[in-house]
Amino acid sequence: MATKRHDMKKFFVISMTLIMLILVLPVQSQAQDRVRSVNVGGTPLVPDNLVNGPVPRLPDGKPDLTGPWMGGGSNADIEREGGLKPGELPLLPWAKELRDKRKEEDEPYTACLPMSIPRVNPYPWKFAMSYTSKGLTYIYILHETGDAGAHRVVYMDGRKHPDDLLPTWWGHSIGSWEGDTLVIDTVGYNDKFWFDSRGTPHTGKLHTIERWTRINYGTLVNDFTLDDPGAFSKPVHLKFTAKLMRPDLDLMEFICLENNQVGQAGGYVPGTGTSNTVDPKTNK
Repeated sequence: MATKRHDMKKFFVISMTLIMLILVLPVQSQAQDRVRSVNVGGTPLVPDNLVNGPVPRLPDGKPDLTGPWMGGGSNADIEREGGLKPGELPLLPWAKELRDKRKEEDEPYTACLPMSIPRVNPYPWKFAMSYTSKGLTYIYILHETGDAGAHRVVYMDGRKHPDDLLPTWWGHSIGSWEGDTLVIDTVGYNDKFWFDSRGTPHTGKLHTIERWTRINYGTLVNDFTLDDPGAFSKPVHLKFTAKLMRPDLDLMEFICLENNQVGQAGGYVPGTGTSNTVDPKTNK
């Protein structure tokens, strides 16, 4: 039975890898670069568009960031995947000790709790623009995974962060344009999610700034700033890249609870006691 389960898991991993290779636009050669585009988010239909071709634009002249995209964040190791060298992530001693002693079965996502950012971005996602008579008012960021119906709301109407925020998994996000770059400023996070599968922690002081720039038809760059004086000795600057998936595809429904098979033996409930907040002096 153990061999059979192992073979089934191996088949599943191989199958998902092949599916992702098919869905993500290839960039290895000019011949591979050619795809059929569709009218997505107001982008005109242009036959044989090139991945390395010009950035499509919306009627208001801003770049069309719609997607769908894959990438733009970390999953296994925020330090390595964000472009830093080993040991370069400036964790405070208590935070490093907490990360090093965490176990896989304590992973919050095994209990179908949200991944939050930037960890959710390696999976399929897209921007959805909401316009009113006053122009672009909201941007919704829709995620295929992360938790059931995961989405973020980015307020584009010029409002500021409230003074007294209730901490949440996704925080409170306000956005603005700096030229062709979408800047998303987020505060008000809770301290429950992990930055990666290594268990890299944070605190409720976390403040993130995402700078999304579409550099060509098929590539979106996220210059990500992580500022958390409760867990890091200084702000951290990371860089991630997202690749355009086939534009004629949409996000699929993914319900974590229906797929959750991890850490259920012996009545153990995974993800409990996941708070990142500890007393720096006692580490408890």
